[in-house]
Amino acid sequence: MAVVCIRGPLRALADGQGEHELEGTSVIALLLALEAAHPGVRGWVLDERGQIRRHINVFVNGERGAERTPVAPGDRIEVIPAITGGCR
Repeated sequence: MAVVCIRGPLRALADGQGEHELEGTSVIALLLALEAAHPGVRGWVLDERGQIRRHINVFVNGERGAERTPVAPGDRIEVIPAITGGCR
């Protein structure tokens, strides 16, 4: 199993849990498994086409990942929403 870590407001949508052990061989498979396990996340990470939303950053073992990035048991996947805003 891989560990999917979600941060920021996404964590609240997944019952307050930041780390999730899930089965899958690619980033997209893990994100779909996350949505199945925590329906509150549905639509926030993946869009209606099943692609990672522009404002979501995904890293696999510290390297930038995409939907088709392969994942192995023991890998760590970080799902981080982009931060917006700033000073006037």
